[in-house]
Amino acid sequence: MECPHLSSSVCIAPDSAKFPNGSPSSWCCSVCRSNKSPWVCLTCSSVHCGSYRCDDFVVNDTKLGLVQKLREHLQNLENSAFTADRHRKRKLLENSSLNSKLLKVNGSAAAICATGLRNLGNTCFMNAILQSLSNIEQFCCYFKELPAVELRNGKTAGRRTYHTRSQGDNNVSLVEEFRKTLCALWQGSQTAFSPESLFYVVWKIMPNFRGYQQQDAHEFMRYLLDHLHLELQGGFNGVSRSAILQENSTLSANNKCCINGASTVVTAIFGGILQNEVNCLICGTESRKFDPFLDLSLDIPSQFRSKRSKNQESGLVCSLRDCLRSFTDLEELDETELYMCHKCKKKQKSTKKFWIQKLPKVLCLHLKRFHWTAYLRNKVDTYVEFPLRGLDMKCYLLEPENSGPESCLYDLAAVVVHHGSGVGSGHYTAYATHEGRWFHFNDSTVTMTDEETVGKAKAYILFYVERQARAGSDKL
Repeated sequence: MECPHLSSSVCIAPDSAKFPNGSPSSWCCSVCRSNKSPWVCLTCSSVHCGSYRCDDFVVNDTKLGLVQKLREHLQNLENSAFTADRHRKRKLLENSSLNSKLLKVNGSAAAICATGLRNLGNTCFMNAILQSLSNIEQFCCYFKELPAVELRNGKTAGRRTYHTRSQGDNNVSLVEEFRKTLCALWQGSQTAFSPESLFYVVWKIMPNFRGYQQQDAHEFMRYLLDHLHLELQGGFNGVSRSAILQENSTLSANNKCCINGASTVVTAIFGGILQNEVNCLICGTESRKFDPFLDLSLDIPSQFRSKRSKNQESGLVCSLRDCLRSFTDLEELDETELYMCHKCKKKQKSTKKFWIQKLPKVLCLHLKRFHWTAYLRNKVDTYVEFPLRGLDMKCYLLEPENSGPESCLYDLAAVVVHHGSGVGSGHYTAYATHEGRWFHFNDSTVTMTDEETVGKAKAYILFYVERQARAGSDKL
């Protein structure tokens, strides 16, 4: 929205001496000393913390452009602090044989070059999804290899963009900002990257995610993939991304899953096809429908819906196979879902069953941990056991005899975890594997971890990558 009172509200100049010492990312609340999501008052320059009470966001500026000048000033402070910190770390590395960012892997030293993502105010849901997607190699490499698109010309070319109303609404591209974010990760040049330009585009084209309240990571992932797919279909900067995809034989070969039009890298990687089979219980008429999907949402069976960790031996432990079986098992529809039988010419009781007609290259499984009860949305906190390698999907295929022995095996690439009790609160983190090592991504903090820790996580979203044909017999 445009604020009509902005000119009278902005009272501090970019060179104000009232700012706290240090880089802006290190500032703390002047009241409680918290460093979680700090913000600066544009009237008195005081630093405070807490949630925003309004979902509106300001896109205009004062006539003198004070807001943009202030942003650039704060960024210069941040860059100066970062440069000094990097120089200090380089000197320590040169003068010390002990480097905390090195560890032994198979007898050789390997550097942790992972980059975290700064939390811009309850944006952990976005950070967890971005880190997961960045570790799906085929998907990530496609975007990183796209040519850079210069959105600005003239005097502003080559400078960092701070979006204001004067730049216009048509000068945004989700694909371009997504590409920039992926390129910034795994370079090892900085400990944390701030995805504010991508977040700005998200606010522009996805109104549901405006504001700073907690959001559902799965919902964000679906919106993100859908909008990337649509923008790639339409082409960008005069170059058709779909045309680029057709040139990539690896991605386009045997790809028959198209969602909302022509195929893109999104459907080529994540796209699968379900067969929905409905049978009338009165006359036996069978109806079949094929539905494309980018992910599968799985219920946690009701008998497992109790708070139980993997370390508790009492009771049965729910497995991913239980969730997949519940999804594909024959189900009798209740009275609220009566099937309109074309032969009986009225709504009748019926059964429904799902088959997977085509498996995707990357199988995304979403565990339904949030459900409505009365007026509340509660969380199912059940631990679900899942394999790190060798997930066998052959028994869920419509025609398993037509698949090869290795084509139905999947290995885990990333896991998104929700910590907390409700969808509107809590915190999201992600685990992902990169070059054979597992990492834990917690906003700007990235740490190495092990398979045992990953296996104990209460998964919310699982990303499995199709195993390439090779020797191996590990199966779920």
